[in-house]
Amino acid sequence: MAAPVTANTSALFEFDLEACGGAGEIAGCDEVGRGCLAGPIVAAAVVFDYATLDLEKAGLLLKGLGDSKKLTPTARERLYPVIVRHAARISITSFTSRTIDEKGLHKTNLKALSRSLETLAPCPVTALVDGHLPLPDCLVVHRPVKKGDSMSACIAAASIIAKVTRDRLMHTIHQQYPQYGFNQHVGYSTLAHREAIARHGFCSIHRRSFRCELPVLEGS
Repeated sequence: MAAPVTANTSALFEFDLEACGGAGEIAGCDEVGRGCLAGPIVAAAVVFDYATLDLEKAGLLLKGLGDSKKLTPTARERLYPVIVRHAARISITSFTSRTIDEKGLHKTNLKALSRSLETLAPCPVTALVDGHLPLPDCLVVHRPVKKGDSMSACIAAASIIAKVTRDRLMHTIHQQYPQYGFNQHVGYSTLAHREAIARHGFCSIHRRSFRCELPVLEGS
């Protein structure tokens, strides 16, 4: 179980305010699912309008906002509707395992992030992306922020939107392929997942281009 998060929500808002000059709209973008053996990559972009956002109210409701990977599933589900309610706009982009196999993981990841910003309609002048390098083919001017999901409120919000969206999808897929336990590991490379692949082989959402060492099962 993930540890409790003690992220300073005020500091995340302050980072955004400094980035956008003290007021106005700012977009944050992040993705999840890059390191999975199965399922899609999902990227999200979230716009906060600091000209109209009630920071005191939003700060209380978004208490605990931070990197989605460090939040418990319960905390992410609690924050998801609050983010939706306070965001000016949200964009979500998903690419399947087939696209990842055909185009490559890195290129697909960059495309998902770029498209999320490009489809905000319009994207704010200030746009931040989690990571240490800019997106090479993105049509939107943006700035990379290293460990941005722990620095910026809008990037952290995008991280949560992407994570909850993907987890819900993997729970739905679990109903079709219950033998793999997607409701537990949501496609990541756990021992239980690798054992399920060794026992049952690949299913339609597994990434064939992602190599992993499968355990040797007793009696095989």
